[in-house]
Amino acid sequence: MKAPLFQKLPQFHEVSNEIILDRFLEYATEKKLELYPAQEEAILSLYDGNNVILNTPTGSGKSLVALALHFHALAMGKRSVYTCPIKALVNEKFLHLSKEFGPDQVGMITGDGSVNPDAPILCCTAEILANQALREGIETAFDDVIMDEFHYYSDRERGVAWQIPLLTMARTRFLLMSATLGEMEFFEKSLNDLTDRPTTIVSGSERPVPLEFSYREVPLHETVKELIEQGRAPIYLVNFTQANAAEQAQNMMSVDFTSKEDKKTILERLYGTKFSSPYGKDIQRFLKHGVGLHHAGLLPKYRMLVEKLAQEGLLKVISGTDTLGVGVNIPIRTVLFTKLCKFDGQKTVILSVRDFHQIAGRAGRKGFDDRGFVVALAPEHVIENKRMEEKAKTDPKKAKKLVKQKPPEKGYVHWDENTFKKLIASPPEALESRFSVSHGMLLNVLSRENEDGCKAMRSLIRSSHETEGAKKKHRGHAFELFRALVDRKIIEVLPQREANGRSVRVNVSLQEDFSLNHSLALWLIDTLALLDPESDTYALDILTLVEAILESPDLILRKQLDRVKGEKLRELKEAGVEYDQRMEELEKLEHPKPLRDFIYSTFNDFVDRHPWVGHENIRPKSIAREMFEHFLSFGEYTREYDLQRAEGILLRYLSEVYRALVQTVPENMRTDQVLEIIDYFALIVRGVDATLLEEWTKLKSPEGASSSALRSDDLSLVEESKARVFGKSERRAAQTAIFGFLRLMTTGQYEEAAAFLVDHDPSSQWTAGSLEQAVKPFAEEGYQGIRTDSKARHAAHMSAKEEGDHWLIEQKLFDNDGAEDLAESLSGWKAEFIVKTQGHLAFAGFSNEHSTK
Repeated sequence: MKAPLFQKLPQFHEVSNEIILDRFLEYATEKKLELYPAQEEAILSLYDGNNVILNTPTGSGKSLVALALHFHALAMGKRSVYTCPIKALVNEKFLHLSKEFGPDQVGMITGDGSVNPDAPILCCTAEILANQALREGIETAFDDVIMDEFHYYSDRERGVAWQIPLLTMARTRFLLMSATLGEMEFFEKSLNDLTDRPTTIVSGSERPVPLEFSYREVPLHETVKELIEQGRAPIYLVNFTQANAAEQAQNMMSVDFTSKEDKKTILERLYGTKFSSPYGKDIQRFLKHGVGLHHAGLLPKYRMLVEKLAQEGLLKVISGTDTLGVGVNIPIRTVLFTKLCKFDGQKTVILSVRDFHQIAGRAGRKGFDDRGFVVALAPEHVIENKRMEEKAKTDPKKAKKLVKQKPPEKGYVHWDENTFKKLIASPPEALESRFSVSHGMLLNVLSRENEDGCKAMRSLIRSSHETEGAKKKHRGHAFELFRALVDRKIIEVLPQREANGRSVRVNVSLQEDFSLNHSLALWLIDTLALLDPESDTYALDILTLVEAILESPDLILRKQLDRVKGEKLRELKEAGVEYDQRMEELEKLEHPKPLRDFIYSTFNDFVDRHPWVGHENIRPKSIAREMFEHFLSFGEYTREYDLQRAEGILLRYLSEVYRALVQTVPENMRTDQVLEIIDYFALIVRGVDATLLEEWTKLKSPEGASSSALRSDDLSLVEESKARVFGKSERRAAQTAIFGFLRLMTTGQYEEAAAFLVDHDPSSQWTAGSLEQAVKPFAEEGYQGIRTDSKARHAAHMSAKEEGDHWLIEQKLFDNDGAEDLAESLSGWKAEFIVKTQGHLAFAGFSNEHSTK
C-alpha cells in the first residue's frame, strides 16, 4: 500500500528538523490542508523539542499536530505513542495511522488484545501507558507521548492514568490535547519541572467552523424533520443512556427522510456484511432506513459500520450517547441535545460545562460546512404543556379543564433556555487531580528492576498533583497495601539491598502476566487456596470467585433477577399464596449467586484482617459460570436474557472474565477443566467480533487474509504458524470450537452454524440448508440433541489423527436423553472435523458406526 507519510520520510543521512518539516508540509499540501496559526505554532514548538499543551476547539486540527509529531519521531528513529480514553478511538487512530505510515510501523494495545505491539508508533488506552510508566519509570521506552482528550485527567474513576506519565516519564516530550482544558499554567510548570524542557501553551477559541445555537420547545420528531428540510443533516441525537439511544433510533423509523438513491447506496455498502449477532437484524433495519445507532453497548463492528456510513454522508440521523464528545469520528452538521441533564454515577445533574462543550463542539465539518448547529430541546413535559396551552387558547372550556404534565420524578433535573445560555457562555471547569494508590500501582512500581521500588513509590506520591494532606493519606494507604503484599509473599523484602539498588522484588513464582489491577484480587488469591481441588465443581468455583471481583454489568443482573422472580411468582400463584405475601417473597430474591455464603464469609474475614479494604464490595454473580455450565454460545445467551441491545456490554464483561482468569489465577491451580474454561471464553471473545483484525489484515495484505489466521491463546492479534503438534492446548481449543458448533447444529440454529464455520474456515461451502440435511439422519433416529456437559466433553471422546498438512478430528456424540450414565446415552454417532492451524476448523460431516435405538 502507498502509506503516504512513510513515503515522505527523509533518508537517515539527510535527517534534520528543517527537512522533516518540509516533508511534512509537502504531505499537507498534497492533502490540500492549509495549516491554521495554532497548528503551525504547535508543530514548530514540537520540532524545537518543546512540550506542547494544545487547547483549541474541536475541528481545529489537533489530530494533524499529533500526526506531525509521529512523523518527526519516526524520522528521528524514535518511538511515539498515542493515548486516549476509549478503545473505539484507539481503534480508529490505529487504523488511520496504519494507512498513513503503513501497518508495519503502527501497533496497538487496548487490554482486549494487541497488534504489532513493538512497532515504532503505538496506539493504546491511557491505562496501558500508565501501567508501563509505573513499571519502567524514567526508562519507559517512548520518546514522544500524545495524550488526547486530556480533560479525562479529571475523571473520577480513571483520571489517575492521565497523571502517572506526567510524574514518571522525565525523558519524554509531551503533547497534551483537548478542546476543554481550562487553566493550563499548572500543567505547564509540571511538565517543565519533570522533563527539564520548555512547554508551550497553544490555545485559541476561534473555530474553523463557527457554531449557531438554538433552543426549541418543539417535539423531537418535528425538530428533526425541520432540521433535515433546512439542510442541517447529518444530525446526532445526544442521549445519556444506551437504552434511550436505542429507543430514539427506533422512533426515527416512523419518519422517512432518506432518499431512494441513498437507500440504494446503503444497500450496496451493506452487501456482504454479516449481521449474525442477535441484535444485528435491528442494526441492519436502522441502517437501511438511514438511521445510525452508536454507543458502547454495541459490538465494535456495528459501531465501525455506522461511522463508515456516516463518513460517506449516507446517514441523516445518528442516535447515540455522549461518547461523541470523546473524538469518535462521526462527521455531523447538527448536534441535537434531547436533554441537558444526566446521571453522573451518583445523582442526576445538569451537564458540566466541559461535557457540554465537548459534545457541542462536534457540530460542523471542516471543508463541508460553513457553520455547525447546536440545538437543545426543552424538557418533554414543558413542550407538551406549551402545546396544550396553545390549543386551550382557542377553547375557554378546554382551558378550565387543562391538567398540566408533571416533570419526571426520577432521572431529571430541570433545565430551561437560561441553563442552555449559561452552558454556552461559561468556561470549562478547572481540572482536578484524581491520584490514588492501588495494588496494581504498587506492584508495578515495586517490580522495577534497576531501582529501589520503595523509594520510587515514595517519590511518586511526593510528586503527585495532590495536596499535602492527601499525600499523607496516600502514603499511609500505600504502606497498608505493601504489608498485605508482603504477607501473601507476592513481594519479598530482600535481606540486603541488591547491586541495582532494589530492596524488594516481586515473587518470581508468579506467572509472567500476573495482575493485581482488580482491587479485590488479594481476596481472590487467599480464597482460591480454600477450594477443594478434588471437588467436581472446582473449576466452576474458581470461575465464580473470579466473577465475584469483577464490576457487575447491572443490566444483565437485572435480567437474571427478572427471570428468578418470574419463576418464583408462578410457583407462588400455583400454591395459592396471597398477593401481598407474594410481593413480600419476591423482594427477598436475588440474582443467582453461587457460593454466596462462602464468598461473603471469607470476604468479611478478609476485611477484618485488612480494614483498608472496607470501602470495596465483593460482587458474587453467575454470568460466565451460567454460560459455561450450559455451554451456551454468545448468541444463545444474548437471546436467553433479551440482551440484544447490550451485546457490547456482555462481550466486554466476558473479556474481563477471560483476562482475570489468565492474569490472576495462579498457574498451579489451572486444571484441565480450568484451562478448558479459559479456552471457551477466549473463543467467544475472539469469535464474536473480529472487525479490527480484519481491517488491519486488509491493510497489511491488500489481497485479504482470514481472521482465523490471527488468533492466539492470549488474545494477541498476531499471525500464527501451522500447529506442529496436537497437544492439550490444541485439543482444548478444538473441542471448545467443536461443541460450540454442535450446539448450534443440534438446536436448529443452522444459519448461525454456517456463519460459525465460515469464521473458522473462510473456504467453507456449508450452508444452512446443507447443514440441516447433514443432521437430519441423527434427528430421524429419535435423538433429542447432543450432550455438551463436562462428561461428554471428556478428552477420551476425541481422537486426533495427523494426515499430511492437517489433523482429522473425530468427536463422539452422546444423546441428550437425561441419562446420567454416558453408556446409556451412547448414540453411535461421530462428528468429523479438519484442523490445520489453531483457530482453523473445517466440518467434514457426521458418521454413524452403529445405533442403539
